[in-house]
Amino acid sequence: MILYEKPRLTWSGESCLVAEFGDGIDRNLNALVHRCRRNLSAEDPCWLVESVPTYRSLAVYVDENADREKVWDAIVRCLPECGEQDLEDKGGLVEIPVCYGGEYGPDIETVAKGAGIPVEEVISRHSGAEYYVYMLGFTPGFCYLGGMDPTLETPRLEEPRVRIPAGSVGIAGKQTGIYPIESPGGWQLLGRTPLDMFDPLRDPAVLVDAGMRLRFVPVTEEAYLALKAGETL
Repeated sequence: MILYEKPRLTWSGESCLVAEFGDGIDRNLNALVHRCRRNLSAEDPCWLVESVPTYRSLAVYVDENADREKVWDAIVRCLPECGEQDLEDKGGLVEIPVCYGGEYGPDIETVAKGAGIPVEEVISRHSGAEYYVYMLGFTPGFCYLGGMDPTLETPRLEEPRVRIPAGSVGIAGKQTGIYPIESPGGWQLLGRTPLDMFDPLRDPAVLVDAGMRLRFVPVTEEAYLALKAGETL
């Protein structure tokens, strides 16, 4: 069991209370953030607008007319105690099909060259890991993943691309992630998934939420196009 100091609560503006659980990137620490979030969601207070988890903290946005003292007391009640027992499975393992290389992953050879391995081995190592979703950010549904094979670490592009297609899977430093919508970006692109990672008309809008686990599954271009067209393999 890993113990942490008591979380620090601070107001950030008039309608946001932030609970900080520690510093750095740590799976157990992040699990405490999500436990607090789930506890608060279970209480479902009328003043709660949104709770936003990060690697190490939880930002709780509240109605501007909420009683700040009651909000503070509620967050204190929702704070978890400690430890590894908070590493709970949230919805099982999500499999994300990915078509690696070619037009879908134009930077995969750069990653392979940097690691000193064949492209096929990049695919094997990237898809062979189980990832943990620490948080969402940058764009709606963009998941920051932990668990990537360290041999695949690759710097960001020196000059970001203006347009990254939705579903692109990339690497930046020690992190890997999925671009949920078309956007600019500087990550090294390995492949692309046909799944809609973010759909504002869907409930929930995000396919993968913070606290979940996922694994990438290599698929052929034929399978990619079939899945993109809504066909079942």
